[in-house]
Amino acid sequence: MLDEREFELVNIVGSEVASSQRDLSHHMNLSLGQTNMLLRRLITKGYIRISQLDKRKVQYLLTPKGFSEKMQKSIKYTLKTINSISLIKDKIKEKIQLFYEQGERKFIVIGKSDLAMMIDMAIKEMNIKDYSLEHVEGIPQEKIDGVFLICKENVMIDKTIVNHFVDFIHELASDRTFFNSTNSRE
Repeated sequence: MLDEREFELVNIVGSEVASSQRDLSHHMNLSLGQTNMLLRRLITKGYIRISQLDKRKVQYLLTPKGFSEKMQKSIKYTLKTINSISLIKDKIKEKIQLFYEQGERKFIVIGKSDLAMMIDMAIKEMNIKDYSLEHVEGIPQEKIDGVFLICKENVMIDKTIVNHFVDFIHELASDRTFFNSTNSRE
């Protein structure tokens, strides 16, 4: 199994963005000595091999074992990301359903981000009726009824203007059960 630095080096060698130890060390933000040590370790473990191009130049290549490790980790990361997206959408649905059951029908999304797009998808998947969904860049200056769904950082809420809001960024960041479930489903 590769540690984080070793895997980073395998990725760089596999993507062929660096051609020399100096390039590799630059991409990894490591000293030349540290990069050399990592390369030697990965060569010994059988993840990388060296091909001599001429007297002074070598090429670093992934071995089948290195390529396999890169693919396995990439697949694992992709599955974890998909699972996390699903958990985020479930959290969004849970919050919106709560407001919907309290009679709220107007939802105002603040911010243009992937999170804002996930709110759109979550509401469509909920199959709720008679609601309105509006997208705005910031908090309006005048009082507007509805639930503000905040999807960008550093939004200051004036509670004299906004009655109901959910700051999804802070909500998700502070939810320990959310983080525990994303880490336990690896």
